Amino acid sequence: MSGLDNLKISEDKKKYITEQLNPLLELMVTECLTTMPDSPIPFMLAWLKARKAKAEEDKLSPEERDRIVKENEKLKADLANMESKVQEAAQMVSGGAAAEEEEEEEEDDELDESFFQERPAEKGGPRASVSAEAYGQWNVKKAFTPPNYPKSDDQKARLAKVLGGSFLFQSLEAKDMQLVVGAMQEKILEPKTRTINQGENGDFLYVIETGCLDCYIKPKEGGDEIKVKTVEAGDAFGELALLYNCPRAASVESRDKCTLWQLDRETFNAIVKEAAQAKREKNENFLKTVSLLSGMGAYELSQVADALVETTLKDGEAIVKEGEEGNQFFLIAEGEATAQKNGADVAAYKAGDYFGELALLKNQPRAATVMAKGAAKVLSLDRKSFNRLLGPVDQVMANAASKYK
Repeated sequence: MSGLDNLKISEDKKKYITEQLNPLLELMVTECLTTMPDSPIPFMLAWLKARKAKAEEDKLSPEERDRIVKENEKLKADLANMESKVQEAAQMVSGGAAAEEEEEEEEDDELDESFFQERPAEKGGPRASVSAEAYGQWNVKKAFTPPNYPKSDDQKARLAKVLGGSFLFQSLEAKDMQLVVGAMQEKILEPKTRTINQGENGDFLYVIETGCLDCYIKPKEGGDEIKVKTVEAGDAFGELALLYNCPRAASVESRDKCTLWQLDRETFNAIVKEAAQAKREKNENFLKTVSLLSGMGAYELSQVADALVETTLKDGEAIVKEGEEGNQFFLIAEGEATAQKNGADVAAYKAGDYFGELALLKNQPRAATVMAKGAAKVLSLDRKSFNRLLGPVDQVMANAASKYK
């Protein structure tokens, strides 16, 4: 204050600095020091904008807030309806093209159907095209017996533990999990070994037991490869080519010595694919409604969808408790939840809302107790997955830092 007293300004201005500017600047500087952004000016502008938005929101009456929430929900519903119609139109166009192709094949009486029956894809050779898989023998479900590679009890236990942590296999029943465990082959990679190359056809997916691998993408415009992510123990990769019958989207190279488990396409399609695809699509559709993730692309959203862990809660059941260590980030998928601090309600959450980011960003204990309000379903990311997948948007997260203040 001594420096302020020496300034030759009016008492009104000194009072304005003391009561208005200083508290605001202290909060902003604290956030900057906590987050330490590379570019402080954009961060401060975003922080001030968020602060102003919260102040405007606080001025609204409960009735005005309810009206705005209902208007937003209606807009979301309208957008979802429009998106559904666009998808239906695209499917109709795609279906028309497929019908024309099928008619052309029927008219070609010189094509012997025995060609497809007597020439299965040669082992190690190129895989049949997507269009071929959509017709004839490829579109008929056949009885399938997966391979069963001998394993020790220790290997089976290790593999079951790894598979249990991967989104692809979390929806499997116990008997199907046993079949998948039996069908997987152990694969040891030395450092700097590429197990997948971008653009190639893919007939296997891999689950990592130990080690790290880096994923690279070659830009369409040419130039050097770009490392886009790192996969670690418990992660699965290579599933996109099997889920969507598309070429490999990236190259994957071992960073150190790795132990992988390899699963073939036929076993995956017969046992895993339907459950894994349904879960991924459900989570992706939900994530598209979360405003926090609106800037993420389809690939990034799919990675987040894969890492989410689903939990069902009863009315009044605690999701997190005030003061406990925070190692997870949560999204409300269904139902509602309430947050309490020192016994008083401080926030309410509905489907699409998120919480738990402060404990991860600032490495602090939980700021409030959050409980389910009625039956609810939440999706969570652990700290490692949060940092790996949402690290690029932690500035957006930081803008929510005043939520409990």
